[in-house]
Amino acid sequence: MFQYLNETLEAYQRRDPAARSKLEIFLLYQGVHATLYHRLAHWLYERKHFFLARFVSQWNRFWTGIEIHPGAKIGRRFVIDHGMGIVIGETAEIGDDCLLYHGVTLGGTGKDHGKRHPTIGNNVLIGCGAKILGPFKVGDGARIAANSVVLSEVPEQATAVGIPAQIVRIAGKATHFADDVDQTSVENPTLERINALSERLDFIERLLDEQYRRGDFPKPTSK
Repeated sequence: MFQYLNETLEAYQRRDPAARSKLEIFLLYQGVHATLYHRLAHWLYERKHFFLARFVSQWNRFWTGIEIHPGAKIGRRFVIDHGMGIVIGETAEIGDDCLLYHGVTLGGTGKDHGKRHPTIGNNVLIGCGAKILGPFKVGDGARIAANSVVLSEVPEQATAVGIPAQIVRIAGKATHFADDVDQTSVENPTLERINALSERLDFIERLLDEQYRRGDFPKPTSK
């Protein structure tokens, strides 16, 4: 238990430049408190003390603003930055060395039974406000950009951006750890497509104006 706590505090120190000491992190960071409460709730849940497990998780939610179902499985060195408004569902699974920002939801769609929530691989970064909904996997080293809505599987080392999210690789670089990139170092494929369509429309309009001037066909008049 001490080793688990120590490596968690070290993970917070690596990822949060505002963290000054392990004592400060242990006493004042609600992400640490939420994870510790969840360890107890999950221990009770696995031993079928469901009411007590849920009681601990609801106290966790009241105290930290972070809701983690006691059935969720969470790996080592898990870091929650800020944390308010996070929701993690019962069948969600999170690997080692993952980083979640505030407002993240690992939820279901309401259509599935049994396994209803996502499985998050190792070294995954999930930006603030992101929603990952459904029983699919987010691969190791993936990044979910802020406010994205992910509804299908994300490959390893990929970045998901947008609503609904689309997959974008980090240009020219295969990163292997979530803290190698921040939440804004991503491309937006939807914006790229809009820009491409806008450029094409401008080209067509210039081509038509040139043909009108040459008299190839009369310019339409508005009634």
